Amino acid sequence: MSHEPRSRPVLVEEAHRATIFEIFFDLVLVFALTRLIDFMAEEPTALTLFQGFLLILWLWYAWSCYTWLGNLVRADVGVVRAGMTVAMGAIFVAALVIPDAWRHDGGAMSSALTLAVAYLTVRALHLALMFYSGGDNPRYRRQAARFAVSTALAWVPLILGAVLGGTAQTVLWALAFLVDFGGGRIATAASLGEVRSGAHFAERHNLVLIIALGESLISAGAGAGAVAIGPSVMVAAAVGFAATVCLWWLYFEDAAPAAARALTAAPRHTRRRQQLASDAYTLAHLPLIAGVIYVALGIHEVLANVVGHPGTGWTGGARLGWMPAVVLFGGAAVYLAGRFVFLRLTVGAAPAQLVAAGAVLLLLPAAGLLPALGAIGLLTAFLVALVGYERLRGARRLRT
Repeated sequence: MSHEPRSRPVLVEEAHRATIFEIFFDLVLVFALTRLIDFMAEEPTALTLFQGFLLILWLWYAWSCYTWLGNLVRADVGVVRAGMTVAMGAIFVAALVIPDAWRHDGGAMSSALTLAVAYLTVRALHLALMFYSGGDNPRYRRQAARFAVSTALAWVPLILGAVLGGTAQTVLWALAFLVDFGGGRIATAASLGEVRSGAHFAERHNLVLIIALGESLISAGAGAGAVAIGPSVMVAAAVGFAATVCLWWLYFEDAAPAAARALTAAPRHTRRRQQLASDAYTLAHLPLIAGVIYVALGIHEVLANVVGHPGTGWTGGARLGWMPAVVLFGGAAVYLAGRFVFLRLTVGAAPAQLVAAGAVLLLLPAAGLLPALGAIGLLTAFLVALVGYERLRGARRLRT
């Protein structure tokens, strides 16, 4: 019985969908993202929040690169699967050291250097798989070569920042991302990567977002600690869960299916499809993911506050404070802004939908003065009202 040799990459067809192996890859990536909640929750200052966002950028860009690769060739076959498995291992190692990413204990291999080497490994493997998957396609191999230049240049500030630590680490790591990401955008400016399966590309982004929503609840719930759960903590957890359900509804009920139809309807070899994938999915989903992470961090802070200052009714917890309020409400605003951009690029959402993101920010002054339970209640009430408005607007649209 003959078997088809698997030494060559298997090109993706239009009907291709996400594989179990790719979902496994997404789970490891989201584990790393949720570790950022632990990192930022330890000392939620403006600097820590920026450092966390910087690592979100790193992880999202790395995941996006592999998603584009998996839309060109099957990720669950042969050399590509082997390379992505090693990349998963590197992401897992990076996730383990994320909480100590800016600590230097004087050892030969600090957490910062371990994280830098792990990220370098992930990016280097992607480049190798790009060249391998290019096969006899000179256009794709030239694009891979352009990618390699900026990626290799980014490794210099990446390693140097890990060695120096402190403020220099933050600045150099930000520079490393700008070089890597900016070079990648320039490399694809003239010729965007081909989207061979629109359904697969949309599904990968849907899956990583739903996994992020689910896993973020686990990290958010950690704010309650291991103490006995009282009534006010239960109420805060339930209200935080309701807020997460609203975020899920606002993306998956109407937005995701409509956008996926727009992507798959665009002809395969047109720039329209490539632009939708690049901008509406790769770029616009970044604020969606970041918003989920920061809302989860905000819920984590609310639960920790209520546990430390139990009360009754909506007086549960001490005053939330400005930084946790900014994290909680700012995360929701970022998520809603990302949803607006996503819909605007795919189905032409009205600019009025951007008002929702601004309205969340207008609630910030009140949220910072309210008890923690009252603050999370305020955000959830707003999101429930927004969901109700969207449902009503959708019903009216169906009747006309």
